[in-house]
Amino acid sequence: MKITEETIDHIAHLARLRFEGPAKAAIQQDLENIIGFMGKLSELPTDNVEPLVFMSDEVNVLREDVAEETVTQAEALKNAPKKDSDYFRIPKVLDK
Repeated sequence: MKITEETIDHIAHLARLRFEGPAKAAIQQDLENIIGFMGKLSELPTDNVEPLVFMSDEVNVLREDVAEETVTQAEALKNAPKKDSDYFRIPKVLDK
């Protein structure tokens, strides 16, 4: 497939880029190379190849969800600069 200057200008407009002179020629050549490479990939025999859905055969490799108490409420509030019975006190961030 041949990439025209109009195609380059259209892509540049969509991407909000500007190509002029040698830069436009370089981009045109790069796009033609990419399309040529994709054409080479279409020559590969993929009739008996299953589509790749997942990158590995592992299924839901997760740790067990076990509830455990690591820090008690009293320990968490112990070092708080300001607290109010069971809660942290923070400076007001919204004014009415």
